[in-house]
Amino acid sequence: MNVSRWLSATVACGLAAAVLPLHAAEAGDAAAGKAKNSMCIGCHGIEGYRTAFPAVYSVPKLGGQHADYIVSALRAYKSGERSHPSMRGIVAGLSDKDMADLAAYYASEATRSAASK
Repeated sequence: MNVSRWLSATVACGLAAAVLPLHAAEAGDAAAGKAKNSMCIGCHGIEGYRTAFPAVYSVPKLGGQHADYIVSALRAYKSGERSHPSMRGIVAGLSDKDMADLAAYYASEATRSAASK
């Protein structure tokens, strides 16, 4: 095998090995997310809810939001990229699997709501 072919095959295998775990980690279980949402539902399950700490803030309703967006937002709160203190406290204890499960649950809410109409 020549060097360029070997290098191409090695890079392709390395990229595949790096990407596959990312996709597996992002797949969440909506049923597990429903069981984990007790810290979320108190604010995100109320239409038009606003918090008063640290300032008046309109809380978004999460049902029907894209799972990838929810995971991205949760990771941003956990890393400090987003700075809402209540959210940072809540996500501090969430694993990547917890985030994916919650995201899958909230993403599936639009489907359940539309089916029940």
